[in-house]
Amino acid sequence: MNAKKVMGLGFFLLALAVMLGAFGAHGLKGSLLPKYIETYKTGVTYHFYHAFGILFLGLLMNNLPKLNFNRSFYCFLIGIILFSGNCYLYALTQTKTFAMIVPLGGVLFIIGWIVGGITLIKGHK
Repeated sequence: MNAKKVMGLGFFLLALAVMLGAFGAHGLKGSLLPKYIETYKTGVTYHFYHAFGILFLGLLMNNLPKLNFNRSFYCFLIGIILFSGNCYLYALTQTKTFAMIVPLGGVLFIIGWIVGGITLIKGHK
């Protein structure tokens, strides 16, 4: 993945986080129990954090082209889908199966940050 595409996807994911956050704040108001609203908000929050992380990775890729941040990128991207996506689905459907997938996305977020740090410190190519 090249830096320009990573940054472009980061911007798109940030726009999506804003839309989903607005939907949660306005469209779901009064239609879900507070615990499900909180789960939805958690999904939005981590979606934002990791979309910014993807944008940041794109900047690193642009400024440090000899380093390979692809593993971190894919961990963040798949993490957003598994963590935030399943928070959204669980909040909207109350189906436990979705809640059980959420931790896998969280683990990918952690791995993505660690691998990114190692890549930067050790200069992996």
